[in-house]
Amino acid sequence: MKIQLEAGGKNDNLIRAYAPGSVTINDETYETSLVISRSSLINDWGPESVDDLTAAHLDAILELDPELILIGTGDILKFPPAEKLRALIEAGIGYEIMDTGAACRTYNVLMAEGREIVAGLIIQG
Repeated sequence: MKIQLEAGGKNDNLIRAYAPGSVTINDETYETSLVISRSSLINDWGPESVDDLTAAHLDAILELDPELILIGTGDILKFPPAEKLRALIEAGIGYEIMDTGAACRTYNVLMAEGREIVAGLIIQG
């Protein structure tokens, strides 16, 4: 699915397209799980599924000091166990769990609104 977005600064990380197994950010396509914010991109984030998600993966997101966190769980929505999200709960930062396609669309909308959004996107090969 191609995603259109008119707003955004010249150096902002914008999600241009999402398909099962890949996401296009600016002009580059990625096929592994990643973390994206307005100005940062971690393209070796690690988890290949929600079951692989660890506290270290969430720490990488928290280091970006987000206002809100999106976790894209892959092709289908799958909620991680609450104990895996403990770091987010203890940090008092809002988060949303959704499938990766929905997380991509939501990321662009919230970023265009000027929010400090960080998305951890699980890309399944």
